[in-house]
Amino acid sequence: MIKFTKMHGLGNDYVYVDAIHQKIENESSLAQFVSDRHFGVGSDGLILICESDMADFKMRMFNSDGSEAEMCGNGIRCVGKFVYDKGLTDKTIVSIETLAGIKILKLNVKEGKVETVRVDMGEPVLAPEKIPVMAIEEPVQNLKVKALDEEFTFTCVSMGNPHAITVVEDTENFEVERYGKILEIASVFPNKTNVEFVEIIDKEHVKMRVWERGSGETLACGTGACATAVACSLNELTNRHVYIELLRWNVGN
Repeated sequence: MIKFTKMHGLGNDYVYVDAIHQKIENESSLAQFVSDRHFGVGSDGLILICESDMADFKMRMFNSDGSEAEMCGNGIRCVGKFVYDKGLTDKTIVSIETLAGIKILKLNVKEGKVETVRVDMGEPVLAPEKIPVMAIEEPVQNLKVKALDEEFTFTCVSMGNPHAITVVEDTENFEVERYGKILEIASVFPNKTNVEFVEIIDKEHVKMRVWERGSGETLACGTGACATAVACSLNELTNRHVYIELLRWNVGN
């Protein structure tokens, strides 16, 4: 028996497990099992809260296909609420070790419970070999990738995990699954990629849908929203402060 908690950040849902007080084995298979929305718990993946030698806690994040990812913006905010509300820490500034480095969380506590969490996502990475993406230009702003009957132009950014951002005319009617599953595994992305399809409304407002590497389309992606803000600013499509509208939620970056 494994004790777990189901949580979501902006609809981006994961199964969270205290791996400090429980022994967890076969993490990849477990992630696939719990993520199944028909026969499992149902989620975008599995997140383990573990001990760390360099931070307060360590987060391990597995996609629904069992692959381990470097970082999850919505997931790590939920980790902050998990460790405080369950009494694993009494700190309101918490450090979390991830495969993308140590991230710092600021917890907003009201009446003994965490109400909101802010995470310092760090600086975006634009060097192609560190994203990684097979390109020469830096930053990568005009990467052409063909999928089926369409050619997409990508700006590539890493927020600890790889993102490829492209502009489309209408996110609501865009066939995210049709193209996302092909673009995710395109040969120019050595570690696969998360794909953001973005519609520009104006200089302060964009819409975004995301095809997450290893999980498919999700309702939200924290690292993806940050990567989208960076890409839109780089290409002078928006101001540096931009309102990002996801499938069901709105976030500011």
